[in-house]
Amino acid sequence: MSTIFLIESIVALVLCVNAVRPLSGGGPFGFISMMGSWLTMELAPQSLVIQFGLTLGFSLSGGLDSAAGVVALALSIVSMACLAYLVAVGMRSKHVAEDALKETLGDDYVTRISRRHPDYDLRVPWRQLVLPFRMRHPDVERVRNVAYGEPHKRNMLDVYRHRDRPTGCPTLIQIHGGGWTIGNKDQQGKPIMLHFASRGWVCFAVNYRLAPRSTWPAQIVDVKRAIAWVKGHAEEYGADPDFIVVTGGSAGGRLWALAALTPNDPEWQPGFENADTSVQACIPYYGVYDFTRTESRANRALLRLLERQVFKKRLREAPEEFEAASPIARVGADAPAFFVIHGAHDSLVPVVETRRFVEKLRGVSHEPVVYTELPGAQHAFDVFPSIRTAHVTRASERFCDHVYSELHPRQAELQPEAASS
Repeated sequence: MSTIFLIESIVALVLCVNAVRPLSGGGPFGFISMMGSWLTMELAPQSLVIQFGLTLGFSLSGGLDSAAGVVALALSIVSMACLAYLVAVGMRSKHVAEDALKETLGDDYVTRISRRHPDYDLRVPWRQLVLPFRMRHPDVERVRNVAYGEPHKRNMLDVYRHRDRPTGCPTLIQIHGGGWTIGNKDQQGKPIMLHFASRGWVCFAVNYRLAPRSTWPAQIVDVKRAIAWVKGHAEEYGADPDFIVVTGGSAGGRLWALAALTPNDPEWQPGFENADTSVQACIPYYGVYDFTRTESRANRALLRLLERQVFKKRLREAPEEFEAASPIARVGADAPAFFVIHGAHDSLVPVVETRRFVEKLRGVSHEPVVYTELPGAQHAFDVFPSIRTAHVTRASERFCDHVYSELHPRQAELQPEAASS
C-alpha cells in the first residue's frame, strides 16, 4: 500500500509542478505538457478534493506503515498546496479581467451600461463545477445542424437561445479552434454560449471547412458566409442582425480577428460579394495573429503546419498570402471593439504574439481594445466550466453589454430580462 501511495503522490506532484510551470516551445513534449497543465489548472478544485480523499484513504489503509508512505504523505501535502495555489490563481482572474475592463473603458464603465439584468453575479458557480463536463443550462434550448451554406456537413451551425424565445436579442457567433485541421461546433464555446443565451442572447456555433481537405482561404470564406447567413436569418431565431459579437479560441480566435478586421472584403466573399459581413465586437481567445514570424520554436512549428496542411505552399513562395491572412497586418482605424484574451502560461501560442497584436491595434483603432493576460492560464482554458472560465465569461458579458449600450442605448434598456445563470 505504501508503494502505491508513493507512486500516486509522485504522479500528482509531477502534474502539479507542470501546471505551475509548464514546458513551452511546441513539439511533442510541449504538447503533452500543455494537455497535462491545462487539465490540472482548470480542474484544480476537483483535483484538490480527490487528492485529499486519496491521501486520507491511503493513510487509513496502512499507507504510512513504512518510510515510503511517509515520503508519499509529504509529497501529497506539497501537491495539495500546489493545487490550492492554482485555485487561488484561478480566482484572481476576476480581478485581472475587471482591471483590464476598467483600464480601457473607465472605472465607471458599469454605470454606463443600460442594464438588461438586475445585476452581474460575480460569485464562483461552485455547483456548476461539481460536474464540469455536463454543459447544459435549464433555461437554454439548442437548435442543431442548421445549414448556412452549400450542402456540406461542415457548413452547419447550432443555435443556442433562451427557452422563453425573446426577440431583438443581441447576437453572439462562436467558432471552434483546432489548428484549422480538427474540431467541431460541439466541442468548444459551450460555457460562454450557455451563459449568454441564459441571459437573453442568441448564440450561433459554427462549423467551417477544415484543412488539409480544404485549402485556405476556404476557412475564412465559410466564416464570412456564416456572418452573412446569420444577418439574413437572425430574426427567425429572435436575434438582432444589427448587433453581432464574434468569439472563439486559438484558430477560431484568429479567424474571427481576421474576419472582424476585413469586413465586406470581396476576395473572401465569392458569390456573396455584396453581403454585409461587418461585426460590432470581437472577443478572440489565445489566437494566432501573425503568420510570418519564425523567431521561436512555437512560431516555426505553427509555420510548418500552415505550409503543409492549410496553405499548401511555403511562406517564401507566397509571403504576401501569408501576410494577408495575418490579422496583425489588417488592423485599421475602423476595427470594431476588441476584447483580447490570452493566458500567461500558454504553451502553444506565445503570449508575446498577442501583446504585439494588441499594441498595434490600439495604435490605430477608434474603438476600445481591452486586453487581459490571465495569470496561470493555459491554452484552451475555457473549453469547459472552471473558476477562470466563469470569471472571463462574465467579464466578456460586461464588455459586450457596454458596447451594446454605447451603440444601442435605448434597445439595451428595453431588452427583456432573462434568467441569470
